[in-house]
Formats: sequence, C-alpha cells, structure tokens
Amino acid sequence: MRELSGSGQQAINDIAYRTGFSPDAVMSMLGSVLNGNGGMAQFNHPEFGGYGQWMRGGMTMVSDMFNNHLKGRVDGLCFELSNLIASQPNLFVPGTSNDWWPADLRWPNSTGAQNGVRYAYFGQARRLAIDVGGRVTVYDTLDHQISGFSQQQSGSGSISLSSQYGLIDVASLPVVSGEGAQGAAPAYRVPQPQPFEPSPANGADPADIFGTIEKLAALQAKGYISAEEFAAKKSELLGRL
Repeated sequence: MRELSGSGQQAINDIAYRTGFSPDAVMSMLGSVLNGNGGMAQFNHPEFGGYGQWMRGGMTMVSDMFNNHLKGRVDGLCFELSNLIASQPNLFVPGTSNDWWPADLRWPNSTGAQNGVRYAYFGQARRLAIDVGGRVTVYDTLDHQISGFSQQQSGSGSISLSSQYGLIDVASLPVVSGEGAQGAAPAYRVPQPQPFEPSPANGADPADIFGTIEKLAALQAKGYISAEEFAAKKSELLGRL
C-alpha cells in the first residue's frame, strides 16, 4: 500500500474520529473505495461486521442486514472517503509506490508470486496483471471471479487461475496490453457502477448471498417461512462467506 502524505494521514484520522471507526478500519475501506473508482466498494473488516457492499447513492449492505445503525455509519464513512478521493489529489506521498502494474489499475484485490512470476488481480476493474521476467501483460478477466493462482512449472510453465467456473488457463483470457495484444493496446477504462440486482447465492459472491438473505427476509415478513427457518438459512448462507 502506498504511503499516505501528511495531509492524507490527517484526513484519515479526522474521518476516523468523526465516524467512530479505527484508523485501520478507515484505511481498509479507503482501499475498497479506491478499487471501486470512488463510487462503490466491496469490503471485509470486523468493524464493518465482515463482508459488505456499498454503492454511492445506492444500497449499503452488511452481514448483519437488520443493523441499520451500522449501515448508516458505513454509508457515511464510504461517502466521506469517496469525497476525499475526489477532492484531495495529494493523498499519497509521490514516488512511494512499489507497484509494478499499470498505474491506472490502482490497488489490487489480491497479489501473489510463484517461481519468478508475479500476479495482481483487480476484481472491480476485471483485470489481471502478470509479470514474467519484467514483462507485464494485462488480461481481461471477463466474468471470472479469480480466487487462486497456480503454475505447472517454473519459468514458462502454464499458468492457471481458479474461478467460480473452476480452473482456467490464463492464455484463454483476452490480452488488454503487453505481449500478445492485437494492435495498439486499448485504453483502460474503469467500469462504471451498475445498479445492484440480487441473484441466488452460489457460495462465492458476497453480494449474491446478501441478496438471497434479503429475499428470505421478505418471505418471512409475509409469513411464508418461520423465523426459525429464516435464521437457519441465514446462518448457512453467511457461513459461505
């Protein structure tokens, strides 16, 4: 993570004081909001109740779905951080980044290295950057949700990724920039936030799980399922996170 400037650190401390969250929690959420291009965030921190999702001007979701007080605090925190990112260009100390991926990708969801190969996955941007011997290639991950990385052998060995569809070969992904790109590399654009639409939980995406829990809550409110059945199913779904 890049080093905050003096004014950036003061801004984070001020936001932590106003919102009642720790500076560590605020920094964690700052990374999530940055990954969401300032307009959305998928986060996971104990002070926010674990997994959750925020969208500017839209829905705020936390694991404790009926805790409206926590939802309001999280929404207020994300809103402040979104404004901070937009209004304070000197948030970080210039030249302190050790990032090897393109600067416009900002912060990755996960990074790793194996046998001299480095990778960084950017879930919100749907991009995967892989560095082999100083040559960086950026791939479009399409609708894959990357959860793991493996290499068959050192050096030029085949690279595989784990997604909700199972193992995939990185060579099957479209190349955005770097070796293998067709013609000039297309300009990178961060996807704009889309309205959240809940779908049946599949045990992988927190947003899907939260959406299913809300559907179950509506069924309970209408008397179609009992409170005990709702509690049991909710516990089962949250256990998949």
